[in-house]
Amino acid sequence: MSQNVLGVIGGSGFYQMNGLDKVEMMELETPFGRPSDPFYQGRIGDVEVVFLSRHGRGHRLLPSEINFRANVFGMKQLGVTHLVSVSTAGSLKEEIHPGELVIPDQFIDRTFKRPETFFGNGIVVHVSLADPVCANLASDLARASREDGAGDS
Repeated sequence: MSQNVLGVIGGSGFYQMNGLDKVEMMELETPFGRPSDPFYQGRIGDVEVVFLSRHGRGHRLLPSEINFRANVFGMKQLGVTHLVSVSTAGSLKEEIHPGELVIPDQFIDRTFKRPETFFGNGIVVHVSLADPVCANLASDLARASREDGAGDS
């Protein structure tokens, strides 16, 4: 039976992962180039975790400069089975306050001026984005948040 490995991509202001033990820094090359930053592989309790800073330490990459293909490919190279991307973008809804956790089930990627796919150059793949978020992982995140006292719903 294979072991689950949690990948975490940290957004703005999230450049390291507290609580990560037995940390090993991994610098990778991928077919898509270099990722945003080195990966940090370690453990939180019994869970193997791989962390990556999306914008790079020091927040040096604009959204359109992030090599998302190298970031995701690197996670896969390191054995990640479940991937969570954390964002601190905020909300325009008055009922959602700073510091509250929101777990989306849909999204629209409005990033521009970058490749939009892993495929091309003779490789054609049709991928449905009807349900882009893993319902089981979203449920596990919500449950863990409630158990930790970070969320009410």
